[in-house]
Amino acid sequence: MARPKSDDKRNAILAAATQVVAEQGLGAPTARIAKLAGVAEGTLFTYFATKDELLNRLYLELKEELSEAMLKALPASHSLRNRLRYSWQQYVHWGVMFPEKRKVLAQLGVSDRITEQTKVAGMRGFAEVNAMLQESIASGALRNQPPTFVGAIMGSLAETAMDFMARDPARADEYAASGFEALWNAIASK
Repeated sequence: MARPKSDDKRNAILAAATQVVAEQGLGAPTARIAKLAGVAEGTLFTYFATKDELLNRLYLELKEELSEAMLKALPASHSLRNRLRYSWQQYVHWGVMFPEKRKVLAQLGVSDRITEQTKVAGMRGFAEVNAMLQESIASGALRNQPPTFVGAIMGSLAETAMDFMARDPARADEYAASGFEALWNAIASK
């Protein structure tokens, strides 16, 4: 009879994968991931049948963590601008606090090893943001642009803001605020 899988081991493998992929890229060997996680390589494959399965799970875990950070305690009764600013602030601060996770998520996001099904599942956590954007477009507060386009603009501006925040922490709040103003000016109706 097989032993039940341990959440601690699974989480250790995912944490190790984050670190190793951040250091060595998507070609990082599973043997290195397993060693850093403190498990045998065979154990890694007990939890994730293939390296691609591990990478897809890691992508989902990171997307879920980011969406939770962006939406935690979202002030629902505030204006659209304030709700979007709040989500923006949470997003850029998460990226600066967790540079390895940000780097890995960026690599995984453009990798052909991540399935379309996984990408779709990764976006489910952002449904509330998408609904907020759709509602705002319908009310005329935002330009009529596809939410995926708005998300891409947000992602690009956030990456720029996070780069500057990391390089110059003393001005991090200024860069975060400037990045949000650029976003708002790009998507808001005039």
